[in-house]
Amino acid sequence: MAQKPSIPKGTRDFSPVEMVKRNYIFDTVKSVFQKYGYLPIETPAMENLSTLLGKYGEEGDKLLFKILNSGDYLKKADTGLLAEKASNKVISQISEKGLRYDLTVPFARFVVQHQNEISFPFKRYQIQPVWRADRPQKGRYREFFQCDVDVVGSNSLLNEVELIQIVDEVYRLLNINVVLKLNNRKILSGIAEIIDASDKIVDITVAIDKLDKIGLEKVNEELASKGLSQEAIDTIQPIIMLSGSNRDKVAQLRDVLAASEIGMKGVDEIEVVLNYLDTLKLDLEVELDLTLARGLNYYTGAIFEVKAKDVAIGSITGGGRYDDLTGIFGLKDVSGVGISFGADRIYDVMNQLELFPEADGAKTRAMFVNFGGEDELYALGVLNEVRKAGINAELFPDAVKMKKQMNYANKKGIPYVLLAGEEERQAKVVTLKNMESGEQSKVSVPELIKVISI
Repeated sequence: MAQKPSIPKGTRDFSPVEMVKRNYIFDTVKSVFQKYGYLPIETPAMENLSTLLGKYGEEGDKLLFKILNSGDYLKKADTGLLAEKASNKVISQISEKGLRYDLTVPFARFVVQHQNEISFPFKRYQIQPVWRADRPQKGRYREFFQCDVDVVGSNSLLNEVELIQIVDEVYRLLNINVVLKLNNRKILSGIAEIIDASDKIVDITVAIDKLDKIGLEKVNEELASKGLSQEAIDTIQPIIMLSGSNRDKVAQLRDVLAASEIGMKGVDEIEVVLNYLDTLKLDLEVELDLTLARGLNYYTGAIFEVKAKDVAIGSITGGGRYDDLTGIFGLKDVSGVGISFGADRIYDVMNQLELFPEADGAKTRAMFVNFGGEDELYALGVLNEVRKAGINAELFPDAVKMKKQMNYANKKGIPYVLLAGEEERQAKVVTLKNMESGEQSKVSVPELIKVISI
């Protein structure tokens, strides 16, 4: 009995119709990246585990897909560890590589390896798939595409502002109504400092980052489980629940964090960014959100998240400033900032809201019916002229019954069918059939090209 075909959970096939839509997203995002001076790179799907492990925090490490070593991968494994089923201890003996979790850490590795070949500040974009061993659910996949844009080698907050401009332009072109949430990890460090819990900054940010998903009560329980006192938890509450305008929140933070040098630096950076944005007068809604923490350990400054206002799907873009990500690979004091557009979630939002334009530019505009013999050769020559004019067209490959060929054209939504039999061949014309109206007329090749051009 033949095996029923399937794909792994959390992955998807994409039909031609879906790919046309996805390419619309990629092309739109890419065009904006290029407008702001960013250049493309690509990195391998797999990286050495030494590159990936320890860069995403304990929870991130658990979501890494590990690749078994080639050949007899158990040959060098410690038999005692295998007997104990101590997977965490034996993994380094049976797996040296993993699928990339994101595009940022591989980018940092790329910068260090190629530092003598690139000019700083280095502005790059990258559109490739990533993999995470997460539990599949709506809007969350194990394989998905990211569209990343980063600049490294500059501390200027103008880079943060430029990324916000890119967000504004991308979502304006895609016609998605969004809000950009903005925070700064230095502010979160300042909060940890004033409650005398600087050593627990990672625990605090990971917990706060879950506020939207699990609610305030569960966040407080997680903070308590990490060793924070009730007094410290009570001190945090009014800070992360600040309300009012962005300027109101900044003013309140200046009072609350006055005793924290790093906290005040974060507030200063936020204010500089807001001042720039006031000058630009973007349409994009920007909200200072103290609950935004971004769980990844490498962020050190500004952090961003973008959410669609009209669809409940979580963030569709996120990123931030990382002051020394390249330092873990030996290149110290190279600051960077970047954001990642989640193409798959953007696709789901646009599909649900029916925001995709008609894909006429990717569809076949005309199909030649195949009558075989000399008629086929004549149709092939005309088809060549049509394609040279930049028109998507095709010739049915088999000289089968007309009904089958017409059904093919109907199913593909091809607007024009062209008939070139002996009569047309002798007169050096074709019969043009409009599939929507049913009207037919004989036209010359130049007239044909003029009619069916988009």
